[in-house]
Amino acid sequence: MGQAGEFGAQRVVNAIIVLEAHTVAKRKQDQMAKRMIGRFVIADPEICHGQPTFRGTRILVADVLEQVAAGIAWETIVEEWRGNVSLDAISEAVRLASQAFRDHSAQYTAPEYVLERVHA
Repeated sequence: MGQAGEFGAQRVVNAIIVLEAHTVAKRKQDQMAKRMIGRFVIADPEICHGQPTFRGTRILVADVLEQVAAGIAWETIVEEWRGNVSLDAISEAVRLASQAFRDHSAQYTAPEYVLERVHA
């Protein structure tokens, strides 16, 4: 192969390397893109390190779920977040948490609550 052929082959190899690098970068970008988990709940790597928040806010879904678990009335939660979290958004968060629990509860065990058989 002459010098011109080697130069052309090298250009093709360089083009393939650049194309592959672009493809890998695009794949990583797509993986880190904002995810719409529900109508009100999103996970965006640029907001709160990708933890689920309510759309258009920096309010963590986990914080609101803690309030629900503490027995705070949903209307009070809405007021405390100055209307930035609606009743529908809270309902969606509870529904998503419930679904996650159903899907993954078999993975969790609290040893202090495991019942043992009493021998007679």
